[in-house]
Formats: sequence, C-alpha cells, structure tokens
Amino acid sequence: MKAKDFIAAVMFVVLCFLAGALGSVYTYPSIPTWYAALNKPYFNPPNFLFGPVWTLLYLLMGISAAIVWSKSDKNKSVDTAINIFMLQLGLNTLWSIIFFGYHRLFFALVEIILLWLAILWCTIAFFKISKPAGWMMIPYILWVSFAAVLTASVWLLN
Repeated sequence: MKAKDFIAAVMFVVLCFLAGALGSVYTYPSIPTWYAALNKPYFNPPNFLFGPVWTLLYLLMGISAAIVWSKSDKNKSVDTAINIFMLQLGLNTLWSIIFFGYHRLFFALVEIILLWLAILWCTIAFFKISKPAGWMMIPYILWVSFAAVLTASVWLLN
C-alpha cells in the first residue's frame, strides 16, 4: 500500500467517524429521555448494540471509499462515486438530526428512504470501480434496510 493510499484511508475513516460523532450529538441526549418513552417494535435491538455496529460500518465505509479513491488515476468515474459517497454520508448524519434531534418520525422515515437510495447508488458506483469496495458497502445497506423498517415501525407505533 502506498503512503498516499494509507493517508486517504485514514482520512476517509476519520470523516465517517466525524459524521457519526455529529449525529451522536443529537442522538445521545434523546436516548434516556424521549427515545426511552417511545413505543418500539419487539425486534428493536438493545441500545448497546448500536455503537459497535456503527463503529464497524463507519470503518468499512471509510476503507471502501479509500479503495475507490485510490483508483482515481485509472478511472474517471471515481469523482462521481466519491461525490455520491459524500451525499449518502451527509444523509446518514441528517437522519440522526431529524429523528433524535427534532423527533420527527415521519420525516425521518422519508429521509431514511432517501438515504437507502443514496447508499444503493453509491454501492453500485463502487462496484463498478472496485468489487471489494462494493462488497464493503453491503453490510451498511443491510443495516440501513433494517433501520428503515425500524423507523417505519416506531413511526406507526407512535
């Protein structure tokens, strides 16, 4: 691995963790209060599970983006793929703000559908550039698929 690719990997992973940290500014204060009072479906995971899952997902997302970025001298579609990645990362953070910060369940549901579509678009773009990068996005889209069902269920129950 070249030094510039390693630096890019660190930068993309840090960027993903920063997005998660921004979202957590809105999330953590609401968990013991507002979120605890919501009716939730039987399949709602325990709160302690979310941190480790998102840590792994942000790590995979960052590495995936770095792999794609490392192909920039060989593939002209890298810029577009990275822009799509940034779009979905912004939508990822926005969901936490809408759901936990503003307590807008329906708008969070609409937003997570847009997020899911952006992740799908990003994953397809990544697969076209690097199969391993595309595969690293699969756990993320699967988790967000589950999160979308969970968001819809919480909205319906409340």
